Amino acid sequence: MKLNKFLSRLSSICTPRCPPVSATASIASSNLRLYRYFSATSGDDSELKELTDYLNNLKNYEKSGVPRGAGTDSEEGFDLGRMTRLMELLGNPQSNFKSVHIAGTKGKGSTAAFLSNILRAEGYSVGCYTSPHIQTIRERISVGRSGEPVSVKALNSLFQRIKNVLDQAVQFESGRLSHFEVFTAIAFRLFAQEKVDIAVIEAGLGGARDATNVISSSDLAVAIITTVGAEHLDALGGSLESIAIAKSGIIKHGRPVVLGGPFLPHIEHILRDQASSLSSTVLSACDPGNKSAIRGFSKLYGKPCQSCDIVIQIEKDFQLFIELFDVRLSMLGSHQLQNAATATCASLCLRDQGLKVSDGSIRSGLEHTCLLGRSQFLTSEEAEALGLHGATILLDGAHTKESARALADTIEMTFPKAKLVLVVAMASDKDHSGFARELLSARKLEAVFLTEVDIAGDKSRMTSASVLKDCWIQASKEGGVDIVDNGVEDFRSSLDDQSVHSVVKPECKTILATERSLMTSMRVGNQILQARMGDQPGIIVVTGSLHIVSSVLRFIQQ
Repeated sequence: MKLNKFLSRLSSICTPRCPPVSATASIASSNLRLYRYFSATSGDDSELKELTDYLNNLKNYEKSGVPRGAGTDSEEGFDLGRMTRLMELLGNPQSNFKSVHIAGTKGKGSTAAFLSNILRAEGYSVGCYTSPHIQTIRERISVGRSGEPVSVKALNSLFQRIKNVLDQAVQFESGRLSHFEVFTAIAFRLFAQEKVDIAVIEAGLGGARDATNVISSSDLAVAIITTVGAEHLDALGGSLESIAIAKSGIIKHGRPVVLGGPFLPHIEHILRDQASSLSSTVLSACDPGNKSAIRGFSKLYGKPCQSCDIVIQIEKDFQLFIELFDVRLSMLGSHQLQNAATATCASLCLRDQGLKVSDGSIRSGLEHTCLLGRSQFLTSEEAEALGLHGATILLDGAHTKESARALADTIEMTFPKAKLVLVVAMASDKDHSGFARELLSARKLEAVFLTEVDIAGDKSRMTSASVLKDCWIQASKEGGVDIVDNGVEDFRSSLDDQSVHSVVKPECKTILATERSLMTSMRVGNQILQARMGDQPGIIVVTGSLHIVSSVLRFIQQ
């Protein structure tokens, strides 16, 4: 891949259609540097080995899976006291800055990215903490006005200064401190050290018992709850109601809360009741006075974008108003528009508290937000690096039934005539059948390749391709999709091994195949599209987990 040409293309993608202001240029520059960073590295930096080794010796629930009841306010729940004691040993750094705390089943990371970029566009120094990461753990922390991942030097320097304190805490807690707890503490200490103006903090699991929930009411600017869905049911109490209760745990006394949504009526009632009990005013991105709409799709420098109108008018308890027309979002889909509207509501709430947040900064922040693995179309150079000449490749880390539906809707809106090949790998604790049912409903679906990737660098949460295949076959029967197991003889000579199975429609359209090799799946999928799409476009969609997205990006960098 010619790096200069690649960077030039990415720079043009991040260029606004209106005359740039200095803050806008800063964000465009930060996005360019972020892409340059990812094009030049793979995995965690070798210079961080001491830190990553230290963290890897701690309990990592991203690798092992979250225990039943872990996120609930019960005896089985995570012990927030451990985190409180650790923060006290570090001098309670979370009290040195104002925070926006974000919880929700889906949309947390995108909303955090939108809001962080809005604040950066206004010139604020922003600390942003999110999870998981795609390529390197440094992605989880960004500090300052650029939005770049924290530098190796800054992270290493801080770790060396506080390592003795961390050792004491681990020993005092009898080794029960987790990977996420310790890295969250490192992030908060770094934000305090760098004197950020405001921090945007994404909760990990639930809210009430999550390690990030050490933020006091006096330090909280606004809480955001994006959505409530049926992910991590066992860990969060077994019902949507228990999940809503867990996520409402980030609401603090007297501090406003922004609701994203849309929510089921009784779920929204739970959230509003909790807010009322804590004298917290509620802003909803779904209030009747708010109007958000997708006006159309186009291409900006070769990549899809959606033109949106965002109108927020909240009169009860607040006097908040903004009209943004023809906002060009690189983050595609109605769900991303909803995340953008939620971040806009939070920005207006911060403005109401006295922060300067102009309409121009809100527009600029929204338009310059793009995330790896979320509605990410690869460039032609990246496709070439994968050996897939001329292929259109979409990476999206959808892994729930709801996000699968959003992905299918996005593809239908942006490429209504395209033939599809899906390449899917998933973690073991997801709703595989529900995910399959949503994507099997996509029109013009030609093939689904089910493959395997490590989850958080480990195989313990990996779902085998054969298990996924059984789930997809069962989902097809439940959805009335007529398929039979039939093999893929037409493409067998192109495969790296001969262990491929296929399920096809009686009318001979390939619907499902399994293959352990990710790149083989993508290559054969491209052959299927080239053989069948004729004058219609074809898209290879890689989905099911952010970890399969990470695997594809690593192939590009090799």
